Amino acid sequence: MTDADFMKRAIELSRTNMLSDAGGPFGAVIVKDGKIVGEGWNKVTSANDPTAHAEVEAIRDACKNLGTFELRGCVLYTSCEPCPMCLAATYWSRIEKIYYGNTRDDAAAVGFDDEFLYREIVKPMPERTVPIKPLLRDQALLVFREWTAKQDKVPY
Repeated sequence: MTDADFMKRAIELSRTNMLSDAGGPFGAVIVKDGKIVGEGWNKVTSANDPTAHAEVEAIRDACKNLGTFELRGCVLYTSCEPCPMCLAATYWSRIEKIYYGNTRDDAAAVGFDDEFLYREIVKPMPERTVPIKPLLRDQALLVFREWTAKQDKVPY
């Protein structure tokens, strides 16, 4: 299969699941060694889960299918440019390349505008819309110290 074939599958997932009322018009596939190892589509409204974006669902599916928490050597094909959350999840999963169909401007034009998030992320914490305040750092740091000393940890 070609890059175009994998993108067509992502677009097909976006259309099929949007028409079946699973969620918004977004689909994604993850490929490793020329084979689809994970698929996902937007399930925000059907799962009552604001994190159930197509890319996150595809990452979860690929990790489950491969039995791993990282996706080195994998490629993401997504029907739309990833939002900030999905982009972060893609980086955390160690996916090595992203292909996308619609742009974030295309998404904004049909009601999925992430520009607020892009602007919010770069603001200093005191200027963000949702207040972010430190609390009990000394107690939280104890757990980090325990993690550092833990001999059998699995680093990621």
